[in-house]
Amino acid sequence: MNHSNLMKIGLAQISPVWLNKKSTIEKIKTYLSQAGREKCDLVVFGEGILPGYPFWVSLTNGAEFNSSVQKEIFAHYVKNAVQIELGDLDDLCKIAKDNKMAIYIGIIERAENRGSHSLYCSLVYIDQNGAIKSVHRKLQPTYEERLVWSPGDGNGLQVHKLNSFNVGGLNCWENWMPLVRTSLYGLGENLHIAVWPGSKRNTEDITRYISKESRSFVVSVSGLMTINDFPKDTPHIEKILKNCPDILADGGSCIAAPDGNWVVKPFIGKEKLIIETIDINRVYEERQNFDPVGHYARPDVTKLSVNRERQSILI
Repeated sequence: MNHSNLMKIGLAQISPVWLNKKSTIEKIKTYLSQAGREKCDLVVFGEGILPGYPFWVSLTNGAEFNSSVQKEIFAHYVKNAVQIELGDLDDLCKIAKDNKMAIYIGIIERAENRGSHSLYCSLVYIDQNGAIKSVHRKLQPTYEERLVWSPGDGNGLQVHKLNSFNVGGLNCWENWMPLVRTSLYGLGENLHIAVWPGSKRNTEDITRYISKESRSFVVSVSGLMTINDFPKDTPHIEKILKNCPDILADGGSCIAAPDGNWVVKPFIGKEKLIIETIDINRVYEERQNFDPVGHYARPDVTKLSVNRERQSILI
């Protein structure tokens, strides 16, 4: 076995300290430290894990216009969102650098170049030198998410060299967007990261589907959330809990190989750092008979245009 072909990946399936940025960062740091001791090359956390997914919207009539309840919970969300420019991710960058370990992490971002008041569901890539190399703002929030998250742009549709792999990633239902997936394939992606708030029903089909379509490894990482994970000091906690099911997010983190077979089947219901090693040769083997942007593409017939500019109100 050629060890230069290998990559050790840690799938951090955890619950946040919901809507508490400081405490969630501390929890994330403990999992990063564990991954460092295990000599992981890459660690992945779920969608919006820092500081948490907006579960309250569907539980508290989030579409009610001019609701004081919605305004007050949203204000709490904004105050706990991540401000990259102010150094909120500096501790995570330091751990990445100290352990020569890359990180993909889902955050709720207060974007400075958009005024710092609207929120974006963003997927951040930190490289093995501790540098933030891309911040991908989710292109299309899904259904009730549109009440609290703003639509992103194509700036973060990037692929990064990591060991022998080219790694890229998308947030949740973006993974169902065929042209967006193709924009990463065209950059040479062969390790695809899909992050989710947490549900086996999301990960068990699309993970294997993307692996077959792309002939790449696909890593899906989900969060967890139960009725017991809501902090008691959350604004309007009694309204949130009134119609809350016992389980809101059950995990489902998994890895599919380039032939669509499971490397790690969806893991349910428990916090865990799932560790697995993958081999780039499996990608090369499966690209022999199908390569969606190479020998099985027809750029003389169809081409994809991608706008990767960072959108801002100011020029």
